[in-house]
Amino acid sequence: MIVCYRECKRRSAMTSVRLPVSLALLLALLLAAGPTLAQDGLANRFTMQKTENGFVRLDTQTGEMSLCTEAEGGIVCRMAADERRAFEEQFASLSGRVAALEALADIDGRQSPMIAPPDRALPDDAEIERTLGVMEKMMRGFFGMIDELRTDRERRDGGAEPAPDRT
Repeated sequence: MIVCYRECKRRSAMTSVRLPVSLALLLALLLAAGPTLAQDGLANRFTMQKTENGFVRLDTQTGEMSLCTEAEGGIVCRMAADERRAFEEQFASLSGRVAALEALADIDGRQSPMIAPPDRALPDDAEIERTLGVMEKMMRGFFGMIDELRTDRERRDGGAEPAPDRT
């Protein structure tokens, strides 16, 4: 029984050391092989076929084709007709949205109320005075409520000495 206990404990200790080391090695191998595997996937994704006008590039994952020509020491690919049509449709959709937003910003030659007019950036003196009057009235009411609460507390405590300020 003691032998089994010691043997089991020794095996458990060895396993607990081997497992993290094994996981660390596996992780290192995967991290090292990851870019290579990704590059292999990209390298095999496209195939090029020579034509009389240049090349045709085929995307083996999506099936899309592009026409490519040799120019300035490199190969330049341009969009195929389907891609060009999709691009033009999206461009037209975005142009329509921009026109709708511009129409909202300019209603009958005047600026929309949704956008603040630049000439009304600062309030005039009358608005400032009115705002200050409202704020003063609110503050007086607030401090009046505090004074009422303070006098109610003093009456309830029986005229005891007020508590020190807690500031």
